[in-house]
Amino acid sequence: MIRIRRACPSDASVIGAIHVATWRNAYAGVLPESYLKSLSPLRHAVGYEQAISERRHGHAVFVAVATGEDAPLGAEDAATVVGFISGGKSRRAAENSAGEVETLYLLDDYRERGVGRRLMRAMAAHLAAIGCRSVMLWVLKDNPARWFYARLGGRQVAREVIRFAGQMMEQIAVDWDPIETLLAATATAPER
Repeated sequence: MIRIRRACPSDASVIGAIHVATWRNAYAGVLPESYLKSLSPLRHAVGYEQAISERRHGHAVFVAVATGEDAPLGAEDAATVVGFISGGKSRRAAENSAGEVETLYLLDDYRERGVGRRLMRAMAAHLAAIGCRSVMLWVLKDNPARWFYARLGGRQVAREVIRFAGQMMEQIAVDWDPIETLLAATATAPER
């Protein structure tokens, strides 16, 4: 079984490890190998622990927890975090009614099982509850999972070139306005 719950500070170390593992996998050949090797699970964990504890600007982190037959091999008797999402009020919008998904990462074995959709629903419901009327995110153009957001009805609304990991990269803004479009797109997320 996989359930979605709000993250607690004790989840930060596994969240940091998932962040680094997914980046090393997803961006191999896209970002410099030296940059990917330099990623620190501990450094990411510290940042996530702070975000989980402080909850500034409506920030929230939700985790997907696998148990029983859905748990990773050898961990069937324990609850194991296999993915997470973070977000809050938009970091860029001039108004406070826009929400932003900052991160969404899943271990490879949990993709294509509805877990990402369920995490997006949890975040959309949270953002709606704190008064956000729309939600957006930024995704690197070369992110191999970019199609996921289009499948959920996200509309590309902007592009920009940023300097990241020592190179110029294009990122794309994806938007759900009104937020109810994302809530509707994720309403039928089956549990598998």
